[in-house]
Amino acid sequence: MTKVQANVASSRRKSRKAHFGAPSSVRRVIMSAPLSKELREQYGVRSIPIRKDDEITVVRGSNKGREGKVATVYRLKYCIHVAGIVREKSNGQSVPIPLAASKVVVTKLKLDKDRESILARKGAGREEKKKRREEA
Repeated sequence: MTKVQANVASSRRKSRKAHFGAPSSVRRVIMSAPLSKELREQYGVRSIPIRKDDEITVVRGSNKGREGKVATVYRLKYCIHVAGIVREKSNGQSVPIPLAASKVVVTKLKLDKDRESILARKGAGREEKKKRREEA
């Protein structure tokens, strides 16, 4: 069984329409973030959809190296807000700086039953793939 979708357009126009018109459930998957090296070895998974209360480190941009806890996952704007990464407005109000999920690394996961099952399922699939490669 291959994971190839029959109805995916290669047209730039259609791909952009699909991306920017995607429902929240699809945006969740698009907004996946890579795991840190330690978590990657622990679970055998490379990336996972980001969620509130995950702890992250920024690896790209002017905020590189900063750490914090995910305050909100803003799926409508394809960005995340991190507690502590804010800027001051001219009137003194502080607003969160939006970050792309792909530009951060997850250092600590907020685990619940569902998330553990996702990690187990993805990890098992990876192991199976590795075994098949060794046999070939």
